[in-house]
Amino acid sequence: MRLIDALRKRRSVTRYSHKKPDWRKILRAIDYARFIPSAGNIYAIKFILVSDKEKIKKITEATQQPFVGKAHFIVVVTSDPRKLQRPYGERGKKYMCLQSGVAIGNFMAALVEFGLATKWVRFFYEDKIKRVLSIPEEISIDGIFPIGIETKLKTQAEVFPLLENIIFFDKWEQKEMTLKARVLEESL
Repeated sequence: MRLIDALRKRRSVTRYSHKKPDWRKILRAIDYARFIPSAGNIYAIKFILVSDKEKIKKITEATQQPFVGKAHFIVVVTSDPRKLQRPYGERGKKYMCLQSGVAIGNFMAALVEFGLATKWVRFFYEDKIKRVLSIPEEISIDGIFPIGIETKLKTQAEVFPLLENIIFFDKWEQKEMTLKARVLEESL
């Protein structure tokens, strides 16, 4: 599958098949998450692959989202903001969020590439999940990803914004391309 196809096919899936996915595909998806730009070449993201049914049950309770418990695996993405705050001060927090988001995007696209499905769970009780997985207090949890094989019964399709609703040219709220930009476009 081409990258562009994986990006277009990616969507939030909450219904998973009873068939257990190959955990090696999940590891490969995590591996692709490493290939990202990082401020100062400091990589501060860690992944926890959870397969223990009791831990999955407790994580499900901490998310208050029952579909999470239907997955055979959960990946918890964490980051250590201190690693980027040391060299960059307060800006390091922003860099950490950016790094985590890019890593998660790569991870999710790779899951699609390998025929797996997930949904980025953002609502959860962080303290409960930290207890279940023995995550230190200073580490941030950036997302929870239940992983499975999508069922034939599809979830509601996501609606993505149109390109013309998210792009400006040369300045804020400039919706039309200038002549200079058009000339450049024609030369491509």
